Amino acid sequence: METTKAVSKEKEMKMLSVVSTLRAVLPIVGLVVVFILFNVLTAGRMIQNMKLVLSQVYVTLIAAMGVFFIMTMGGLDFSQGSIMGMASIVICAVSKTSIPLGIIMGILTGAAIGTINGFFHVKMKIKSFIVTICTMFLFRGLIKYLASDAPVGGSALLMNYDTTAFKLIITVIVLLIGFIAFNYTKFGIYLKAIGAGEMAAKFAGIRTGKMKFLIYVLSGAITGFAAFINVIKVGSATTNSGNQLETQILIALVLGGMPISGGAKVRFMNIVVGSLLYIVLSSGLTMMGLDTQTMQLIQGVVFLVFVAVFADRESLQVIK
Repeated sequence: METTKAVSKEKEMKMLSVVSTLRAVLPIVGLVVVFILFNVLTAGRMIQNMKLVLSQVYVTLIAAMGVFFIMTMGGLDFSQGSIMGMASIVICAVSKTSIPLGIIMGILTGAAIGTINGFFHVKMKIKSFIVTICTMFLFRGLIKYLASDAPVGGSALLMNYDTTAFKLIITVIVLLIGFIAFNYTKFGIYLKAIGAGEMAAKFAGIRTGKMKFLIYVLSGAITGFAAFINVIKVGSATTNSGNQLETQILIALVLGGMPISGGAKVRFMNIVVGSLLYIVLSSGLTMMGLDTQTMQLIQGVVFLVFVAVFADRESLQVIK
């Protein structure tokens, strides 16, 4: 009897290992398949316009890292688009005096909004998705007020930074710092522990409240920096700056295999693979000449499929 149970347990463990491996590999396979498919459907235009395709991924890659940290803890953040918009306006306005100062102020603007999110979520005990939806609408309204008459123009020198080499180097540096911190320091261990079980993390000596608060501040600061990469393309900020960024990030992370509930199964490559997959998918649909409604329909179907595949039903819980 005990032997039978042991064999059954061993088979179950092997099955879980296979499922875990498939979940890790599927996003990468999906990225390759989608890229080849759209390259065929667009008669090679995907490769021909690769520089243009990649130019859209830098902002998503950087901003997604902050949300990745939040989702690892089991939370959500819908305010990223508004953070991007506010930081873009601040950067443009201050850049006329000093571009480095503009970057710093953009980061501080994002951190300030992240502080508001962290305060109401951690101190006031309000669910993360409720808090961030409120700040999303609050600051989106402020953005429309500040930029409703005309775009907020920045320094003409901002456009000098809009080069592939500069954006690629900056993005790689940011991701490398995040990768090292997440995989080789207590920072990543604490995030996964909170996502796996906040009460257990508290008993393990982790100051969960302080950690969650700091992550929201950090996420806002990261998006504030991403706003700099966003504004150098056009040198100005409009009422649409950062619009729908939170949706793009959420879809990108899920496409990259990010477990909705966070926890120990989170992998840093979810950011890179997911962002690339989302941009390739969106660019491919655009190159095919599909209208917005059809594109949204297809993206929605793909998103639902990946959610169904990567939702960890055993540990899934209400978002913190």
